Amino acid sequence: MSSPDPAGEPVIRPSRQQLRVSANQAPPLVDRNVVTDDAALCEAVVRHGDADVLDSLLPIGAEAGSGTAREQGMLANEHHPELRPFDRFGTRIDEVEFHPSWHWLMERAVGHGLGAAAWQAQEDGDPHAHVRRAAGFMAWSHTEPGHGCPISMTYAAVPALRLDDALGKEWVPRLASRIYDPGLRRPADKLGALAGMGMTEKQGGSDVRANVTRAVPEADGSTYRLYGHKWFTSAPMNDVFLVLAQTEGGVTCFLVPRVLDDGTRNQLDVVRLKDKLGNRSNASSELEFDGTVALRLGDEGRGVRTIIEMVAATRLDCVLGSASLMRRAVAEATWHVAHRSAFGSRLIEKPLMQNVVADLAVESEAATTLALRLAAAVDRPGDAHEAALRRIALPLAKFWVCKRTPGMVAEALECLGGNGYVEESGMPLLYREAPLNSVWEGSGNVNALDVLRALGREPEVLDAWITEVGLARGADARFDAALDDTLALLGSLLGDADGLERSARRLAARMAAVLQGSLLVRFAPPEVADLFVASRLTSGHDGVYGALAVPGGDLETVVARVLPVG
Repeated sequence: MSSPDPAGEPVIRPSRQQLRVSANQAPPLVDRNVVTDDAALCEAVVRHGDADVLDSLLPIGAEAGSGTAREQGMLANEHHPELRPFDRFGTRIDEVEFHPSWHWLMERAVGHGLGAAAWQAQEDGDPHAHVRRAAGFMAWSHTEPGHGCPISMTYAAVPALRLDDALGKEWVPRLASRIYDPGLRRPADKLGALAGMGMTEKQGGSDVRANVTRAVPEADGSTYRLYGHKWFTSAPMNDVFLVLAQTEGGVTCFLVPRVLDDGTRNQLDVVRLKDKLGNRSNASSELEFDGTVALRLGDEGRGVRTIIEMVAATRLDCVLGSASLMRRAVAEATWHVAHRSAFGSRLIEKPLMQNVVADLAVESEAATTLALRLAAAVDRPGDAHEAALRRIALPLAKFWVCKRTPGMVAEALECLGGNGYVEESGMPLLYREAPLNSVWEGSGNVNALDVLRALGREPEVLDAWITEVGLARGADARFDAALDDTLALLGSLLGDADGLERSARRLAARMAAVLQGSLLVRFAPPEVADLFVASRLTSGHDGVYGALAVPGGDLETVVARVLPVG
């Protein structure tokens, strides 16, 4: 339609129908398989497992990439859990109510075996149980990250539980079940169970030896009563918790069920749910103990040693979760720029945007490759090299990958421009979630210091790291130089205790990046390895994404590698 302007010339105005057409917008990124879309993940699964393992992941990849799963994830974050301390008769119940979308996600996560099923499968002879589970966890985390917390706790509880033969036989089969069975009921009557843990207290945080919760033994010597609090307990709606408390012998680990064998509710009071920056679909809580029944797990005074394997397993999931966030973010970014046009062509054809997206792609592939390498180490428990590598590489990866995630996700969000700042895009959810794994299970300083602790107490871990990264020596002179520089840094610091602690982050970052570089040089396409080594292991790094100094053809190849199919 038209009408005259003040000068008398006709002015063409769009019709109402034209105004309501969504032109130059990317279509929804749904109904694709997040496993087959991820070349780095597929290659790592086949490398550490085989083609059959990859085939077994196709159903979870398809479901995770469905429009239904995306919608359920958004709903779970819009409708937060609510604490119901009492029922209508005034009886204390301490239940957490969730939106049906949460239960939809949990039912499928458990059903796909992402809880503790891998431990049982490994015991039954599956040589790739943990690689299979790790890749599935990464794929399913595309749906919504928050519900991964109770899934991770359930997975991680098994190594600690197996230190007590009786408790392990009672609880591991329940945690390994593929049936999601929520609610307060007698453990023996449930078809499946979930685990949580409570270590930190308000006065100590990561310094668990400062805990003040007391454990008083009953006459039988194995049952205790707990008195105290926990400042941050993951997943208070779960069925059983591993907690730390003080005994006469020192910090000790305990198993605390929500419901006792006779069907009565244990004295486990939820004070409040935490109002968190992200992870809002999941319930995190403060707990109080007042005569709470607990069963000792391991010897008195050995609580930290008992629970350390649970910590290791949760750290693995932190790396897997962060790698999944990276992959989801780069998928959203590449999908948008492949469909959005500006200044005469698609954004993905612009040299500068190619530089940014290729840089994000390299970051994502490095994280995925390292994460699956760590999972493969869990599949070889009797291998001394794998055990030692896992001991040093887990805190390295936890420090580096999880700390890289917030900046990477922010850059991916920016690729969408204003669209990325809108909740409907899903990018704000990823951005709020991005810092979590760097905080959970030990912040950056805790993990960097854990690297130093491992180096100081276990000489074999340095040998394992040197052996692993040395497998790439000779393939790239820049990599060799970075490795030599890192070894020189390590050698200069080992005799200086104060200097070593002050430099713990620098050392951890260099060791982690060199480990990633070794894996990429050995296994990734040359274009990916070249970009990583040039931008992460040399002095030419400019500190921002999109500053790669390479020929354009290499960038196009790397971007095409991460672009979702469709």
